[in-house]
Amino acid sequence: MTVFVTVVDEGGFASAARKLDLSPPVVTRAVAELEERLGLRLLTRTTRVVRVTEAGARFAEDCRRILADLQAAEDAASGTHAAARGTLVLTAPVLFGHLYVMPVLVDYLTRCPEVDAQCLFVDRIVNLDEEGVDVAVRIGELPDSSLQAVKVGTVRQVLVASPAYLQAHGRPDHPSDLSRHTLVARGGAPVEVDWQFQEDGKPLHQRLRARIRTSSNDSAIAAAVAGFGMTRLLSYQVADALRQGTLETVLEPFETPALPIHVVHREGRRATQKVRGFIDLAVQALRAHPALR
Repeated sequence: MTVFVTVVDEGGFASAARKLDLSPPVVTRAVAELEERLGLRLLTRTTRVVRVTEAGARFAEDCRRILADLQAAEDAASGTHAAARGTLVLTAPVLFGHLYVMPVLVDYLTRCPEVDAQCLFVDRIVNLDEEGVDVAVRIGELPDSSLQAVKVGTVRQVLVASPAYLQAHGRPDHPSDLSRHTLVARGGAPVEVDWQFQEDGKPLHQRLRARIRTSSNDSAIAAAVAGFGMTRLLSYQVADALRQGTLETVLEPFETPALPIHVVHREGRRATQKVRGFIDLAVQALRAHPALR
């Protein structure tokens, strides 16, 4: 099972052999014997690539759980479960990772000197199995899956502007007023953006023209703080600016429902000490943070 999962994770026999410090023929033979015993094809091999079959993907997921349970049982029996060790792989949205996850991680690594960490801070949904991630922070409603999730807070979609901009251009009373304002949008190329609000419990969409479209949250915040226009971001992203008074929220009665924040992992109740220790610390720290309530 270990050999098979490593081949799946590494995407090939040669790379799996190097990671396991085995010869390629030994790895190939181990997978072939596993397939013969199960009576099904787990991997599709070509001269250039190794792909996991649908049955192989399901079996790999089962293998990971079994191997994790086995490791937990061995650690408990040997008494090593008390010491967290190994490499912890984390993922979170870029700005959230910088502002909230990294301080928790630094605290955790200081407490656990035998643990290293790898951070994947990206603004996309990372597949935990495919990219070997132990723990993820997800913002938004979660789809049904076999992953374990712990809710740690909420954030809101907020519309913000600087006091100087509001003094010069006025404060909108309704989302329809935004067509007369200068807007900064976080996102792709289209000149028009579709911003969703809520009125009397019903969705309210506004198709609006943005003077600036930018790929980063920091640059949208900078433009708004400079008094150029209004921008719409998640509340945690502008929490410091709101606290310092360089930005103010507008149209609060029309905000959409808050979005949940979850700490997600895939190891179940028998998570390794490395993972469990970080999750416990992260849940405590994030739930206590005033910007995430």
